[in-house]
Amino acid sequence: MKKIKPLAFYLPQYHPIPENDEWWGKGFTEWTNVGKAKPLFEGHEQPLCPGELGYYDLRVPEVREQQAQMAKDYGVYGFIYYHYWFGNGKQLLERIANEVLESGKPDFPFCFCWANETWSGRWHGLDKKILAEQIYPSQEDLADHFNYLLPFFKDRRYIKVDGKPVLVIYDPSDLDEKAPDYLSKFRTLAKENGFDDLYIMASNKQPDHLDYRQMGYDGKISHAFQKAWIPYIQKREYISSADYYKKRIKGILGIKEKHTPKVNRQDITAIADEMQFINANVETFPMVLSNWDNTPRSGYNGVILTNNSPLIFRRQLHKAVDFLEKENHSEPFLILKSWNEWAEGNILEPDLKNGFSYIEEVKQIIKG
Repeated sequence: MKKIKPLAFYLPQYHPIPENDEWWGKGFTEWTNVGKAKPLFEGHEQPLCPGELGYYDLRVPEVREQQAQMAKDYGVYGFIYYHYWFGNGKQLLERIANEVLESGKPDFPFCFCWANETWSGRWHGLDKKILAEQIYPSQEDLADHFNYLLPFFKDRRYIKVDGKPVLVIYDPSDLDEKAPDYLSKFRTLAKENGFDDLYIMASNKQPDHLDYRQMGYDGKISHAFQKAWIPYIQKREYISSADYYKKRIKGILGIKEKHTPKVNRQDITAIADEMQFINANVETFPMVLSNWDNTPRSGYNGVILTNNSPLIFRRQLHKAVDFLEKENHSEPFLILKSWNEWAEGNILEPDLKNGFSYIEEVKQIIKG
């Protein structure tokens, strides 16, 4: 088998933009939520504090260089930059990728995940507020989108499979439902511009049993972690018979109980044990998740994975490697979620508590 190539999702957000200034206040970035987070129960480890890189600003080229060098030193092959194209030429958070392209730095492989999803205030308690709507308005916009991506595809750092630029689609079903010919036309444009084709990969967002080949995909990021996790998210809080009748009696007597909100918590140990990688009907790449706590964004509406540890992460990595060794993939990509989703507590970058312990597991698995 070829040497495993870990690819880490990368959020290009940590700098102010006019839209976030308008929606959330002047100077807002994800660090705003991360820094003001508070523990919501005894033992809840918030706020999460960055380690070696500090509260960085991605507009600073040296920060991007440090991230790439750190990732490289610990076995990460490349970054998957989130890319936001909402239609009619509307983009958000494109500055970082543009500067990476124009400067030629960092000298580190990358590709895009088109995050084709409407932005709402959902994680901030504003469910019905649409901030930026994802649409697929016209053939002209499709061509404009491809032409924007073309210089990236041509860049020598851009990750390719057999010479075909890799493009991850975050929400395949939304694209297939609203613009079913989008990907085939993207492929045609790629061929007209000197490529044999594109290598188009569906993200981990949706189940593995859908017909991704018919939808126009070459690959799929495994849904295994979410599949194991969803039943835990859907479980209701356990209430004993004694507590149930106490609540009923108090209700009958008109005794009001002090209501303390509870956060949805699940044990990552059980999820990691139950996670099983299976093949979709296209090449399937295993995805592992180091940690999760999105309460900095959504408070008591958030979800937390408890009992995280490098050991549990190692267990996932071993399952991923075992799966890859049994398959004959065009490229043995191992997907890491994520490099720097700090407001979701979903990080491989060092924090003050864990340091390099999670990313060290990636380094060891690649060595092994």
